[in-house]
Amino acid sequence: MSNQDEKQFLNLPFTGICTFGKYPVCSDINQLDADVAVIGVPNDMGTQWKSGARMGPRGIREGSTLYSFGLNGAYDIEKDITYLGPRWKVVDCGDVDMVHGDMMQCHENTEEAIRKIVSKGAMPVVLGGDHSITIPVGKALEELGPFHVIQIDAHLDWADHRSGQRYGHGSCIRRLSEMDHIQKIFQFGIRGISSSLKEDVDAAREYGSVILSPRQIRKMGIESVVELLPEGEKYYITLDIDGLDPSVAPGTGTPSPGGFIYDEVNELLEGIAKRGKVIGFDLVEVAPPYDPAGMTGQVGARLALDLLSFVLKEKENIDDRKLNKEEVHS
Repeated sequence: MSNQDEKQFLNLPFTGICTFGKYPVCSDINQLDADVAVIGVPNDMGTQWKSGARMGPRGIREGSTLYSFGLNGAYDIEKDITYLGPRWKVVDCGDVDMVHGDMMQCHENTEEAIRKIVSKGAMPVVLGGDHSITIPVGKALEELGPFHVIQIDAHLDWADHRSGQRYGHGSCIRRLSEMDHIQKIFQFGIRGISSSLKEDVDAAREYGSVILSPRQIRKMGIESVVELLPEGEKYYITLDIDGLDPSVAPGTGTPSPGGFIYDEVNELLEGIAKRGKVIGFDLVEVAPPYDPAGMTGQVGARLALDLLSFVLKEKENIDDRKLNKEEVHS
């Protein structure tokens, strides 16, 4: 048998254990040793209409296997750059334990898991679940503060409460605004009827939130939008899949016409990663039951991998510049 015919271990997308990007499993978060820790939060008890986002982490993981060809990096033909090389250790920590019917215990479990990830020095990549899961995640990132929040979403999520319920998916950004370690909030993609009541929008603007719709962003251009962000500071990104147009990502419980296309979000995420330090991100509201073809999970997974690629590449560039300076001075 010639070298050309030599058998290889292909690890094709449809084989093996379905982890995020087919990265290794970390079965005990207390023993975590990684640069990036992916963790699922399959909680959709905060939804106000269609449930199903509890299946989001599985759907995103399955979609991500499409982009798992080889763990030695991913070559981007458009940019002529190889991302996600062996320099970085990424692991999948499975899911936070859920207790059916007990929203607060689920949030407590989520906060505890993220705090452990942060204490181990890894960057959390969180797969939701509905958008309420961002509340305990934001709380758990306290020791990394202060930082800014960048939200990509169709909905403002600034409701104070619904009949006393303060921790649903329509209140998550308002709850973040009440945390002392969170600074400015940027809300991109907000649009349409039912996004929020006028008093919620007024409260967000009074807080100082920067709110832009897809139409406004298209008129401004992505570069101009990125320049609104404080340069060189820390960001947490929360990406609600309904920020994209339903024609691109139909598998969500609250679709809203007029959203972003994939390329716009990709370009925006790259700009953010270059503008400052991304300390973590979540991807929420993927609801596989409403998308039998699984396209939404694939689009969401691709954006998560894109963002991870951009963030780690910027870290590489910073490390390389420091190394070059040290070599020059030595």
